[in-house]
Amino acid sequence: MFKHVLQSELWQEFKNSFGTPAIMSGGVLYTKHKIPFTNYYYAYSPRVNPFSIDFDTLRSSLEGNQCVAIHFDVPNIIKNTEEELQAQQIFRSRCTKSMREEFAKANFLLDLNQSEDIILQNMHNKQRYNINYSIKKGVKVRKAEGESDFNIFYSLYRETGNRQGFYFRSEKYLKKVWEIFSRDNSCDILIAEYEGKPLSSWMLITYDNILYYPYGGSTENMKNLQANCLIGWEAIKYGKLKGCSIFDMWGASEDLNDTKDPYFGFSQFKAKYGGKHVLYMDSFDFILNPPAYKMFNLANNLRWKVLNLLR
Repeated sequence: MFKHVLQSELWQEFKNSFGTPAIMSGGVLYTKHKIPFTNYYYAYSPRVNPFSIDFDTLRSSLEGNQCVAIHFDVPNIIKNTEEELQAQQIFRSRCTKSMREEFAKANFLLDLNQSEDIILQNMHNKQRYNINYSIKKGVKVRKAEGESDFNIFYSLYRETGNRQGFYFRSEKYLKKVWEIFSRDNSCDILIAEYEGKPLSSWMLITYDNILYYPYGGSTENMKNLQANCLIGWEAIKYGKLKGCSIFDMWGASEDLNDTKDPYFGFSQFKAKYGGKHVLYMDSFDFILNPPAYKMFNLANNLRWKVLNLLR
């Protein structure tokens, strides 16, 4: 099992520099969030490794930071594995099954230890065709080199968010991610262009020999040139060049046939690269103050209902 980038020291530095308190304690990285109209905080920890948690040390840290509970959001353990059985025992002895999940419960993982030829063979035949078509038509992919290229990336990312109606991060947020991870040579942005016109752009992060694709966007202009298919292939080659063993595509639909799932379109696209579709174990909460935890959950559930209505 690998350590997820969201549990890394670099992610801690990013969160703190962005203004969200991030604490590393008891083998866990968590962020603390103020509960309105109280003196309490709620702790959030996504993609945690259950086997690294020192609950006693973590409890002391949470109490010192006035946290009523910590939400282990979608731990980094795949369902129906021996690891899940062991992780379930750990969580059930200390925690309560969470009422909610924020991170995607499913994902695609692509083995980058395979040769390029094998990876291409395992792709959907339409994806291979689109990649070759894009190359023949003259689409080129390059690395971003400065702020103007970041602006190209963010413009495409924002355009996609507006077009598809999903929540997207602020320019300030993603620029800070790029700045901090680039300094450690762990982040690059790829841009696919046709005759100098940007068509697609992905931000890629590498950590602990894993390649991540957390953010990206494309334009509807010249969509027939299949630049988004090509940039995915270039991302795979980039990950192999960096010595990564797995391409973690960040998230996918749990049910790949559910057309109403907001991840459906993304998932269909990612599936065509031939990665393994995986489901992660359930989320759990480690509760320190049960009355405050209950009040927080009631308020938070109401908040999410209102946000969903406003979408």
